[in-house]
Amino acid sequence: MRHGGRILVDALVANGVGRVFSVPGESFLAVLDGLYTSGIQNVVCRHEGGAAMMAEAHGKLTGRPGIAFVTRGPGATNASAGVHVARQDSTPMILFVGQIARADRDRDAFQEVDYRAMFGPLAKWVAQIDQTERIPEYLSRAFHLAMSGRPGPVVLSLPEDMLSAHAEIRDQRPWAAPLSDVAPASVAAIADALAGAERPLVVPGGTLWSQAAAADLARFAESWGLPVAVPFRRQGHMDNAHPNYVGDLGVGMNPALGQALERADCILSLGSRLGDTLTRGYELMDPTRPHARVIHVHPDPDELGHLWRPDPGLVADPREVTRRLADAPAPRRWDDWTAGLRAAYLDWQMPRPTPGALRMEEVVTWLADNLPEDAIITNGAGNYAAFLHRYYRFRRWGTQLAPTSGSMGYGLPAAIAAKLEYPGRVVVCLAGDGCLQMTVNELSTAAQHGAAVIVLVANNGRYGTIRMHQERSYPGRVSGTDLANPDFAGLARAYGGHGETVTRQEDFAAAFARARDFGGLSLLELVLDPQALSTGATLDQTRAMGEASQRRA
Repeated sequence: MRHGGRILVDALVANGVGRVFSVPGESFLAVLDGLYTSGIQNVVCRHEGGAAMMAEAHGKLTGRPGIAFVTRGPGATNASAGVHVARQDSTPMILFVGQIARADRDRDAFQEVDYRAMFGPLAKWVAQIDQTERIPEYLSRAFHLAMSGRPGPVVLSLPEDMLSAHAEIRDQRPWAAPLSDVAPASVAAIADALAGAERPLVVPGGTLWSQAAAADLARFAESWGLPVAVPFRRQGHMDNAHPNYVGDLGVGMNPALGQALERADCILSLGSRLGDTLTRGYELMDPTRPHARVIHVHPDPDELGHLWRPDPGLVADPREVTRRLADAPAPRRWDDWTAGLRAAYLDWQMPRPTPGALRMEEVVTWLADNLPEDAIITNGAGNYAAFLHRYYRFRRWGTQLAPTSGSMGYGLPAAIAAKLEYPGRVVVCLAGDGCLQMTVNELSTAAQHGAAVIVLVANNGRYGTIRMHQERSYPGRVSGTDLANPDFAGLARAYGGHGETVTRQEDFAAAFARARDFGGLSLLELVLDPQALSTGATLDQTRAMGEASQRRA
């Protein structure tokens, strides 16, 4: 006989879970008791949003569901931000939510929420476990659903009396990957479709990827002479230094690459959904007026035909398809088309100077030149991230942790999860001053659990992305985008970490070396010129463009 908390934890152990992220609550005390002697590390966080984002980042990095535990009501609503990231990023994740006792249901009890209604649009599956003896059954289904087809988040509600009750029940066998064979005829159909194209573009995406898949993609692109453009924040899917890599399609993309997407007559999508961010709001590719043939490979059959008519479509693991294509003979080559796109990418990589004594384009270029190839870079949302997308060269899969959903505050929780999983690798969180303050309390989590992350705070005193759009649409009418910031370096020191403020470019390299050598939580506050609004325009230039646009209107 075991209580429900122990049955649940034993199921996690059986599925290979070694770490969970949580904010404790009285609604799941039995689970905390089950974790006590389980050998699973319980990373105690400061906010449920941070815990859920850490679990999501863990899932993104490992390919196995990240696990988070939060309490009912406000705990669950706080955690919903991380569930949204997992949904949009196709990341396997399981969120466990403590729930009121079953006898109090539908009485508007203390912190009562209908989680099926709340999380229904965000998760792949939401359920409540009402019988203790069915915990292994629900856990098995949760792991399978989180990993099947298009991976994503699952939410399970846990009534506290169900967890504390005892039952005699066997554990179920752990999740096992399904067979992923690809028929030779399917590979031949893709090759035939590509053979008729003059300007093809290969777009790998999704979370079903690996370093082996990245190597296979490079082999395929090289042997066929094909250009590879990755979706927004999937730059680790292929070595950016490879001559067939031509850039990223997404926010702040190279205009030349956007033009190439418009001109392409065939798109081979390997796991990408080809959504609005990649197509600049469907401006570069319009589902109502398709201009290119779309060869769509995706693990979820419901994705084929969702936006684009697949011609052909293949329900398969994109990793396996890429391996088969790499081994197949090329029907023809597209070297000139690829070389032109690569040249445009290399030109885009040349730093364009921004104002100030400390400049983000030079910071990111220095990081690209000096960090090891397996260093993990994390970020949330903000204009500061555009410098990373544009100037950093990701060399390996699993080195970029960033939300395709554009969620602020993601970088620090993701960095903590990454450093706990890979303590021997350099982990750098790049965050804006507004972005960091969404989850800045997780500095305490990093300090408590020994996550020696290096945080770089791009401080320009504002919500830069919103200010940019504000100046374009309502130039000079500044409202709600200025920030009053703390002493970020001092805050890191208050948590027992290393903190420095950097104001000059020539001081950055030495400051980064000190942060890395500290061996614990480190933070460098990068004080930027307020004029340095984006990679392509100053604040005054952005306002002038907005004023000119208004005059024309």
